[in-house]
Amino acid sequence: MDAVSARLQRPPHEGMGSDFLPAEAPREMVPSPLHHAAPGRAEISSGWRIALRRGLLLAGTAALTFAGITKMYEVVEVGGVTVLEGLVLALFSILLAWIAFAFVTALAGFCLMLARRQDTIPIDIDGPLPRLSSRTAMLLPTYNEDPDAVMVRLRAMIESIAATGQSEHFDWFLLSDTTDPDIWIGEEAAFLALRKARGTDRVFYRHRADNVARKSGNIADWVRRFGAAYAHMIILDADSLMSGATVVRLVDAMERAPQAALIQTLPVIVNGTSLFARLQQFAGRLYGPMVAAGNAWWYGSEGNYWGHNAIIRVAAFAQDAALPELRGRKPFGGHILSHDFVEAALMRRAGWGIYMTVDLDGSYEEVPPSLIDYAARDRRWCQGNLQHLAVLPARGLHWASRLHLLIGIGAYVTAPLWFAFLVLGILISLQANFVRPEYFPKGFALFPTWPAQDPVLAAQVFAATIGLLMVPKLLACLATLFTPSRRRGFGGGLRLCSAVLAETVLSALIAPSMMIFQSVAVIEILLGRDAGWQVQRRSDGGVSRREIYRKFALPTICGLAMAASATAVSVPLLAWMSPVIAGLVLAIPIGLLTAARGSGARLFTTPEDRIPPRVLVRARELADELRPRRRAALVELRQDAVLRRHHVDALPAPRPREPGDIDVDLATAKARIAEAGCFEQAIRFLSRRETVAVLNDRAALGQLVALQASEP
Repeated sequence: MDAVSARLQRPPHEGMGSDFLPAEAPREMVPSPLHHAAPGRAEISSGWRIALRRGLLLAGTAALTFAGITKMYEVVEVGGVTVLEGLVLALFSILLAWIAFAFVTALAGFCLMLARRQDTIPIDIDGPLPRLSSRTAMLLPTYNEDPDAVMVRLRAMIESIAATGQSEHFDWFLLSDTTDPDIWIGEEAAFLALRKARGTDRVFYRHRADNVARKSGNIADWVRRFGAAYAHMIILDADSLMSGATVVRLVDAMERAPQAALIQTLPVIVNGTSLFARLQQFAGRLYGPMVAAGNAWWYGSEGNYWGHNAIIRVAAFAQDAALPELRGRKPFGGHILSHDFVEAALMRRAGWGIYMTVDLDGSYEEVPPSLIDYAARDRRWCQGNLQHLAVLPARGLHWASRLHLLIGIGAYVTAPLWFAFLVLGILISLQANFVRPEYFPKGFALFPTWPAQDPVLAAQVFAATIGLLMVPKLLACLATLFTPSRRRGFGGGLRLCSAVLAETVLSALIAPSMMIFQSVAVIEILLGRDAGWQVQRRSDGGVSRREIYRKFALPTICGLAMAASATAVSVPLLAWMSPVIAGLVLAIPIGLLTAARGSGARLFTTPEDRIPPRVLVRARELADELRPRRRAALVELRQDAVLRRHHVDALPAPRPREPGDIDVDLATAKARIAEAGCFEQAIRFLSRRETVAVLNDRAALGQLVALQASEP
């Protein structure tokens, strides 16, 4: 064991770090200040057509909002507007503007789908694959994900790129921020297995012990170490899949558009197995292209970034998109969580173009398997988007970039506004029913004041609001019915219409619970509670009944309280509020139903189910072939000498330590190892944090593996 221990303590390869990584090609990346704009490049313009489209979008939104506010004022002004009614009118104005904006965007997307629209940035989607001349890095950041599942997707994409005959233009980087020691070593083992299976040295792995700034910091670390060697980078998520042809066409588009810093694809949701996932998959596939087309119609060169499945010009990102740390304490201060919107805004501020393509297919992702998992991810996004309140005043941002930030903030702020709107409506009804009205106010009056509202106008306003919410679904359905290839992809017209009806009902029942979850998230953030960095569950669910009962208890209680309040006023009010009340009262059964695996596959079919793309088929084949065999991290390293050698070589050189600066976890681990009588006893002594410390230290790892094994 002495020879093994000595080898474990040797320094890494000079200049390279290890054979896990290529030679470094550093590129400077300095955080962009928010208080003054960087000089940047020459300003680009989207042209008068985009300006006209934006004018039409805003004018249509304003017209619908003004008409709705006028009618709503007529509803409440009978007998004078009370304080509560004034608050309802104000909330209605904000919420209606939000709905109207989405409606006009969807209407534009519907027209474009019928007219066979073209992307703002030209991308050849039908011709032969172009020949590339630049180098692109494919970056897959990961954090405590299933290493075998990640490698399956990565291998499927590598093979798809190889099928295009242009593998030499792409390098692949698995950028790990994993903190779980067993997953960390599992990643290294799976990475080495992938290299062996593919016979390529173009796949690299880097583990970062310091997870500063989370995903944005992970990407920034890669840019600073390797960015100078590549013209572009394509950012993936752990659940991303992209076909080789799509990747090649994206790179070609960047090569032909020197003004572009980023091109965002429209990822399609795949692999849903639970009812909730199938529901999201169907809705995203049917409504998503129409909404995305409407957005791209007015985006022009001022598009947005969704954090993955997008190609980015490395020089633009390094020069202009480095994120500053926000002032103040968490959750509003600190590192920016929802980094993507801000990075796009900063690059656009510097004069680069940010584009979106909706015509190019071959971009895929997955969705959380249950409503609970979706809400957990949403909590993190909520905090990140509310942080954008500190970014909005940044100098030099394009107004369209500020609008993107506002839309992201509004996606979460509207939830508590809707809740407040409903509560105020109930309070007004309770006041009218139980508080004796003052027919003759103080002062002279010829006629009494009759507190009343116009029920006919109220019904009209309600119907119009529901129409603004429902019509986009009908338009997407019509656009699909009018396109034979898309209609067949959804299983035919009858199945499509049935699925739209079922999706509408289920989404209406789910929406009230999401309103409660998002309202609670906003309140927690305003009270200063940080969401932390939670691991996202990507399996088929695995949600226990106990967890569902606990998480959906609050929506259920809110629903019962609303039902009791509405019943106390009148049965008609209960009937009016029944869609919201039903979703809340039935929150637990809905949570159980939607988390169930295997439901909805036949009804909520999508084109990718009927004719799966090759990269998706290959990923499933590899997953079926996979026979993972994972042991505890330290056991794995002790029994696999090759893996142990690679792991040690990949460790960074020890940092200089100040006198008295002691790593408590490492010191404790070394003491426990020294006290242990055998290897098995030592690993039982070590906590998770101490295990991580050992894995990061050559000497401690050498001391551990030098221990004798216990007798059988």
